[in-house]
Amino acid sequence: MTARHEPTQTGGMPKLTRIDKEIEIGEITDKQLAFLVEQLEEEHDEDQDYYIDRDTLELMSDNGADPELLAMLEKAIGDDESMNIAWE
Repeated sequence: MTARHEPTQTGGMPKLTRIDKEIEIGEITDKQLAFLVEQLEEEHDEDQDYYIDRDTLELMSDNGADPELLAMLEKAIGDDESMNIAWE
């Protein structure tokens, strides 16, 4: 059993950034962040960045992702096949 990093916020809402293009995606709720952390692969316990491609978005949709979160990520990926995101 491995320990998972639980997202914690000290103030304000979690913010997503597309780190491969250095653009802010937007603010998300703690519930949306918890879903992302649960769905996406972490390389280590303190990981806060993720690789997302179109298949990942489809899988997240199939797994019940919040429609607003999906729309935000789909807008951020645009015409690209993949992107790297981070939260803070």
